[in-house]
Amino acid sequence: MRRTNWTGILFGFLLATLAAFQQFKLPPLLPALLAEYAYPKVMAGAFMSIYAVVGLAVSFGLGWALQRIGTVPILLTAFATAIAGNVLALVHPESAMIMLAARGLEGLAFAVFAIAGPVFTNRSAGPSHLPLAIALSAIWIPLGQISANLLVPLGHLAEGEAWGGWRLSWIATGVATVLLAGWMVAIRLRGSADLDLRRPAGTPHAPFSRDERWALALAALIFTLWSTQYFAYMTWLPQFLVEAHGLSEDWATVGYSVPVVILIVVGLLTSIAIRRGLPLAPMFVASIVLQAAVWWTIPYTTTLGPGIVSLVAYGLGIGVTPVCLFALPSTILGSSRAGPGAFAVLMTGRNLGVLIGPILLPQILLVMQVWADVTWVFAALTTLCALGALLLGLGLARMGRYRPD
Repeated sequence: MRRTNWTGILFGFLLATLAAFQQFKLPPLLPALLAEYAYPKVMAGAFMSIYAVVGLAVSFGLGWALQRIGTVPILLTAFATAIAGNVLALVHPESAMIMLAARGLEGLAFAVFAIAGPVFTNRSAGPSHLPLAIALSAIWIPLGQISANLLVPLGHLAEGEAWGGWRLSWIATGVATVLLAGWMVAIRLRGSADLDLRRPAGTPHAPFSRDERWALALAALIFTLWSTQYFAYMTWLPQFLVEAHGLSEDWATVGYSVPVVILIVVGLLTSIAIRRGLPLAPMFVASIVLQAAVWWTIPYTTTLGPGIVSLVAYGLGIGVTPVCLFALPSTILGSSRAGPGAFAVLMTGRNLGVLIGPILLPQILLVMQVWADVTWVFAALTTLCALGALLLGLGLARMGRYRPD
């Protein structure tokens, strides 16, 4: 029986969390950046979507490269591009095109971290700890968001300093990247965890069956639809709270943090439910239905009480969904076969959603002119996503796959 390597789990988790921190340091600071540099809103949405463009370009190739070239050289390159992107943004923030290029360099690093991190975390877990590893593979995004949010008030306190304001988050990202790169080198030298995802030469590789390919493809499509609405919501929620509800930037950050904190707690509880044998599909479908309900009712939750209920309900839904999504490779294929290739398929679906969501919302807003009217489009998308999850659940039941193993 495979034993749990906690060093491998923690390194994979922190690697993925760094990726999320680097991507989501933007949304809570977007109002300040728009005020200071007057970026066009569509361009500001592209600062998030560029991550997806880069991810779509390299994800499949990365899955192949991680298995054949070796992980450490690829990770070192990713650490270097992440640092370069942060430095470039700090040097020339006034140029929207340079900021976009900087985010593109960060996005290249993200593509590597977002595949390697969950694979490390899942592969390092023994059977009894696999549900926990899957939960950690799902909550790295919100944990990165919360970490980025916590720096916002600190940046405001240091406003006017060369390292204050929005710059603090970019500097912190660079420092964290250097520290994690150093830890990776130490792990490699000490041999305290296996960081090599290469498949040994001559190792037989069982091809995916037709049903498995169908299930993975549908899982990627569901991830696309879910990520579209999720990243639209999370990218523009702070700006929505400022423009539509008149909140200050600090209070908008608090409101933005509510569903994220709930996500982390509910994600860990979902892993416990999976460990105790609860089937994946019912939780998966119910969580997306709840998110669709939130989108449908946003125009009617304009006052404080209903608004808080809406944020909490959305947090409950998004707490369950990513755990189920990241559990799908192990559910469909079994944990021994759920390697970089399967996660690359899943992350391709996610990257499509990251590409579409942040730039689709402002385009619709330009046409609709009213924030509340934007919600109908994303309500319909999320409802379609729930139908896809139901279809996948029925397919997994037919295949006899009910939970990760």
